[in-house]
Amino acid sequence: MTQVVVARRVSRQMVGAIADGAFKVLLGAVCIAGAAPLGRLLGTPDWLMAVSGVALLIGGGVEIGYVRSRSMRTYTRLMVAYDIGWVVAALAGLVLAWQGSGAGGEVWMGYQTVAPLALAAMLFAAAPARTVSD
Repeated sequence: MTQVVVARRVSRQMVGAIADGAFKVLLGAVCIAGAAPLGRLLGTPDWLMAVSGVALLIGGGVEIGYVRSRSMRTYTRLMVAYDIGWVVAALAGLVLAWQGSGAGGEVWMGYQTVAPLALAAMLFAAAPARTVSD
């Protein structure tokens, strides 16, 4: 009896999506574990660092969890939008910091709190990827 094993090809995009999710999980763990010292460094409250860490853990976990059931086109669009927002939030935080405001870290960490959850919600709501048999 011959058994045929069909393995789904893992594309570069899929590896990228998994790596993106894994980075968010790692960053979330660091934010939670180092909430107090990172909060002091960025000028943010400890609770914001911890909440942001939880949001990153959830967002990264959802990203990894849906990698096989959502289209890579959807992932790519969402990751590009997320990263553009990340750059804008980082630049806004830097501008605020250069102007002497203490809100720069709060802007950046606020984005790190909201954006992963938004990305996770959009992945959850996205249509499942079509399979070869569809």
